[in-house]
Amino acid sequence: MSEELIPETPEQETEENEAAEPIKQRKNGLYPGVSDELAENMKSGWADTELHGLEPIAQAEHTAARRAALSARFPGERLVIPAGNLKTRSNDTEYAFRASTEYAYLTGDRTQDGVLVLEPTGDGHEATIYLLPRSNRENGEFWLDGQGELWVGRRHSLAEAEQLLGIPAKDVREVAAALTEATGPVRNVRGHDASIEAALTDKVTAERDEELRVYLSEARLVKDAFEITELQKACDATARGFEDVVRSLDKAEATSERFIEGTFFLRARIEGNDIGYGSICAAGPHATTLHWVRNDGAVRSGDLLLLDAGVETNELYTADVTRTLPINGTFSPLQRKIYDAVYEAQEAGIAAVKPGATFRDFHDASQRVLAEKLVAWGLLGDLSVDKVLELGLQRRWTLHGTGHMLGMDVHDCAVARTEAYVDGILEPGVCLTVEPGLYFQADDLTVPEEYRGIGVRIEDDILVTEDGNRNLSDQLPRRADEVEAWMAQLKG
Repeated sequence: MSEELIPETPEQETEENEAAEPIKQRKNGLYPGVSDELAENMKSGWADTELHGLEPIAQAEHTAARRAALSARFPGERLVIPAGNLKTRSNDTEYAFRASTEYAYLTGDRTQDGVLVLEPTGDGHEATIYLLPRSNRENGEFWLDGQGELWVGRRHSLAEAEQLLGIPAKDVREVAAALTEATGPVRNVRGHDASIEAALTDKVTAERDEELRVYLSEARLVKDAFEITELQKACDATARGFEDVVRSLDKAEATSERFIEGTFFLRARIEGNDIGYGSICAAGPHATTLHWVRNDGAVRSGDLLLLDAGVETNELYTADVTRTLPINGTFSPLQRKIYDAVYEAQEAGIAAVKPGATFRDFHDASQRVLAEKLVAWGLLGDLSVDKVLELGLQRRWTLHGTGHMLGMDVHDCAVARTEAYVDGILEPGVCLTVEPGLYFQADDLTVPEEYRGIGVRIEDDILVTEDGNRNLSDQLPRRADEVEAWMAQLKG
């Protein structure tokens, strides 16, 4: 990786663009400076690459409708929604940028440093998107700055962005000053851009900002047609990623869980933006750790592999799917008994997902099946199933809730009000996961020794429809015999 230059902050860039001064170079760069001749040479001889006649992005009409709904909810108030900034990984290297969910949901843009501002008007709001323009060629920013286009790639001009997004665009380096001078009520989505928060520090309150954040979370509870298409695309790609893993299990056995992680990641990067969350590639007793993301353990024939992974599309919608697979292709009798119990619980949960049901219904249905199995296996003494559920004793082995909302975040709509989410009523367009599990820890002395170290979870992404539900991830088999046949076919 080349290391001649140092990135500048937006504030430094603004000052230097205004003064047309050379960009400051890295402290220990090999070149002591830029000669006047080289600086002059780099200003000219470049073709005009401006793009014209661009078509709006596929979701432009949907983002416009979302902004209109937001405008109606907060009339007369200035609304500020930042994309966020690059985050340092180490020294002068950054993590891959991922725009804030709220910003991407309202704009369709995914670039760093952007800010959406809705200015109140007499009958609504005027939207402006503030973005970094093309790199400055007069002061050498495009080739000397660490975020210049010759270093990190071309970005759209403001005119191009307007055509693509359907929103008037301005230079983001002007937004902080504009917000500092703004009057009237303001709300901001916090936690993404410190410079925006500093500019608004005397204009906002935590309570009002939280109301905006909660509204935007609840707005995503019901998905529109574009979002449903993206979620299906994510599930389709995820299914292919699981197939990739099964085909490569012999290589994982020769190495570690990280081979599984890398195999799925390749599919995510080929067909989408990234993985939607850290892949859980848990073999053997690691399957009893709910979020095992170290993925550094052995993959052994005879054990189970719990693979919980999802592809995130280029528009930032993610799948969230889990399958528990016998590494050698065949469940042992005990593994199958436990697997079948989880499968029955998931079937009951999926059946409970329908319009008019409460969000809790599918959880309760799944948990009842698991409690029945645990009682039947003699793990809870002579207690009745109802008493077990009343006391929550099944949770020693079921541990987590049976599902969550899904969308641009793997745990979507996370700050919605309890009455709108957990206590809410399902309606067409809601997408959620149904993912019961049983986990017998390796050191759990309350269960027979042969149970210890076995963990099973089955998870699918379920869309509420007008007449019931649709399993978006049903390309992957779930029933034990179907799983074995599928794995045998893939392994050839």
